[in-house]
Amino acid sequence: MAELRKHPLTNDWIMIASHRQSRPQMPKNYCPFCPGSGKVPDHYDVYKYDNDFPALSQTPPEPDAVSTEFFETAPAYGKCEVILYSPEHTITLPELPAEHIRKLVDLWAERFTVLREDKNIKYIFIFENRGELVGVTMPHPHGQIYGYSFIPKKLELELDNAGRYMEEKKKCLFCEMLDEEVSFEKRVIFRNEHFTVFLPFFSEYPYGVYIMSNAHRANITEFSDDERNALAETLRCTTGMLDSLFNMKFPYMMCMYNQPVNGEDASEFYHFHIAFYPPMRSADKIKFNASSETGAWAHCNPTCPEDTSIELREAYQRFISK
Repeated sequence: MAELRKHPLTNDWIMIASHRQSRPQMPKNYCPFCPGSGKVPDHYDVYKYDNDFPALSQTPPEPDAVSTEFFETAPAYGKCEVILYSPEHTITLPELPAEHIRKLVDLWAERFTVLREDKNIKYIFIFENRGELVGVTMPHPHGQIYGYSFIPKKLELELDNAGRYMEEKKKCLFCEMLDEEVSFEKRVIFRNEHFTVFLPFFSEYPYGVYIMSNAHRANITEFSDDERNALAETLRCTTGMLDSLFNMKFPYMMCMYNQPVNGEDASEFYHFHIAFYPPMRSADKIKFNASSETGAWAHCNPTCPEDTSIELREAYQRFISK
């Protein structure tokens, strides 16, 4: 079964993908992403791999006959891709040189360009899950791209707020937020000519840093050559900073936000950024999303962002001093 079902209370779409339950458990000594597996080229630096068990497909099956006048279904249209960061099985993003990560930035931009050519795709979501604590079973360094045929509710809320702010204030909401953070200084971790890394005023997670482009850019394809190089170095340092916090491979969810595609032009008021959602609140404690966070979307951060920013700046200094 693979279909979309509309949540009548939130007007959001839920992906039903029960076929993914049948994914086989990989043998311990086998990795499909390693050269020699027969699934990928024998030589590559970064590589796009179509997901073997996609939740979304450009040739989706018809939904099951379970819809009514009240409950809506739709085909699970879209695209699910795996982005391989390196042929090396155990290397991680902060261990890669910036020149290599630049190739990854270029591949992300290339895939964004290709996927938006499909007029049925409305949002392209680039992300990485890292670590067993966020459910990763394949250690080979990789991220994913989902092309949705709808705009997910969180993004819909951001777009509505940003559009309304532009209409009322004649300014980009994201640019204003970045200016406020830079002016306040205490939550800024580091910045370069093109990007700023900061722990937001409203951070839902103790170490939930943002990467935001200093110039107003709506999506990754708008970056210049220098900006792409800077993004590669910023990603290397941000993930290295997180690893240096507690001297461990820090688990996280890394989510890249670009403007929607094939709909209203949001380029004037939507601003490229990357958000990290790490589940750790200390070296040995996990920040669980419990009832308030999950059931009411009412988040509670058990730390003070101004204090936690000091830890992050110290970790950043340790990483770049190596």
